[in-house]
Amino acid sequence: MKKYMALLIIPFMAILSSSTASAQQPGPVKNIVIVHGAFADGSGFEAVYNILTRKGYHVTIVQNPLTSLEEDVAATNFVLSRQDGPVILVGHSWGGTVITQAGVSDKVVRLVYLEGFMPEEGETTAQLAGSEPALAENGVMMPDENGLIWYSKEKFHAGFTGDLSREKSDFMYDSQGAIAAKCFTTPVTAAAWKTKPSYGVVATGDKSINPVILRKMYRRAGATITEIDASHVVYISQPAKIAAVIEMAAKGQTAPAR
Repeated sequence: MKKYMALLIIPFMAILSSSTASAQQPGPVKNIVIVHGAFADGSGFEAVYNILTRKGYHVTIVQNPLTSLEEDVAATNFVLSRQDGPVILVGHSWGGTVITQAGVSDKVVRLVYLEGFMPEEGETTAQLAGSEPALAENGVMMPDENGLIWYSKEKFHAGFTGDLSREKSDFMYDSQGAIAAKCFTTPVTAAAWKTKPSYGVVATGDKSINPVILRKMYRRAGATITEIDASHVVYISQPAKIAAVIEMAAKGQTAPAR
């Protein structure tokens, strides 16, 4: 009798194990949620959006209020709650800190950091940003009388949009979104990258975040790293390459398809 029961249980356990593994390693993911960073809103992802939606992905762009870490995470969680299945969560620059916290959602299966900060639990964005010397072109200003941080006009093109036209850069400067200083000084209380696969893009021409900082964060997390010769707004100047990294994450690959 015991031998008979074992013969029944073993196949059942194999099926259960297979189902659990399948749940932990989802196949291709169709839902992509993108979180923008400071000083530029989600509209800059239009070209990336167009490439991915033409391939059948469902892409949603979060518009962060940039008022606090908690409120930006809440805005991201609201968008995540509206997705109908597993999600690839993407964050640019400050948006990396946001997805680090919001990425603990059960819907999020993989994370993509586009020049994104990747803090450990208890770390702040300011700590990471100051962990290496700022580059000369960096134009992030000190907080104003309202506790808001702006990017300087004098350094915006060289420091933020170096591979875009002056005309495009001027428009982005005049439409920039200031960020509350407390965003940068609030520590994250969760680090989703510790339990979920992550991908990191380093724009080697970034003057707003020292690329050395990005490499250190991504290596610490064991992320799949892609380096692109571009400015801080790599998603605008190199949308096809950014879409390819996001698609790589959506397919669960660790190298681009040949």
